[in-house]
Amino acid sequence: MQEKCTTPNGSLPVLTAFFTPLEQDLHHIIAECRQGNRKAQEQLYRQFYGFAMTIAMRYATDEHEAGDILCQAFVKMFRSLHTYDSTKGNFHGWLKKIVIHESLDHIKQRSRFTSLEQEVVEEPFVNNSIIEKTDAAAILDLVRKLPPATHAVFVLYAMEGYAHKEIAAQLNISEGTSKWHLSEARKILQQKLTINRV
Repeated sequence: MQEKCTTPNGSLPVLTAFFTPLEQDLHHIIAECRQGNRKAQEQLYRQFYGFAMTIAMRYATDEHEAGDILCQAFVKMFRSLHTYDSTKGNFHGWLKKIVIHESLDHIKQRSRFTSLEQEVVEEPFVNNSIIEKTDAAAILDLVRKLPPATHAVFVLYAMEGYAHKEIAAQLNISEGTSKWHLSEARKILQQKLTINRV
């Protein structure tokens, strides 16, 4: 006999046609923000602060810089909220792009990006057992200490899932240079993780 799927109180689940209640709430909040409603803007800010801060912290050297990134990202987000189109993607993805762009702008300001025009890059040996035994927060702390350009490429590639072609376009460098920075990041992280393990 096939069991019916029920909610904890025993009733059959009600399926909504288009949006979950949370998505409906978000669409309402966004509509209110577009009308200049301050309370709705504060609500949207509070709702997405943690999500956006997690992204900013990947690129920032510390919490203070992440706060600066976040401040500018939210200003840009509110200014361009009229361009957000829910039919082209979810709000999380749209906001994430804004935070990443703002983070990269910050990195570019504190670093001179030079194109090394590396076409052939040796892949360094990475001892996965050391990485697996290392706490994620400790690895992120080491990533923040990488040179700015190397830091940006590593986060875009390893954490955000961008391809070298996309990274090259974002940072205005060649694909070979992007690969070099990734290789350099892996090499530095491997060295630091090995030292920390000794």
